Amino acid sequence: MRYQRHSIAFKRALVERSLQPGASVAQLAREQGVNANQIFNWRKAYRAGLLEECAEGVQLLPVRMSEAATPGSVSSPSAERSGSCGQLVLERQGCRLIIEGRPDPAVLAQVLEALR
Repeated sequence: MRYQRHSIAFKRALVERSLQPGASVAQLAREQGVNANQIFNWRKAYRAGLLEECAEGVQLLPVRMSEAATPGSVSSPSAERSGSCGQLVLERQGCRLIIEGRPDPAVLAQVLEALR
């Protein structure tokens, strides 16, 4: 059996219908030809904010470049071991994420996707 790919709009609409008072997830699943467990997974993603519609085009995060750390400043042991003292600072909505050294590309991709 091939997997079906559903749009974000389809998932959101189905989740929103399932959250209505008196709605039956099992009945909705049968009507739409999906597994009820899938709707429950989509509900979890919906509550976590992962079923948001993307804006048109690409959205870039603001990036601010700064001078390298001065001698005597605090650095992480992982940065010292990697031989790189680079630092990536991401700021968004009053929060700051500082990544020092060489982050794992897959982990960094997940962080950037979550921030998007």
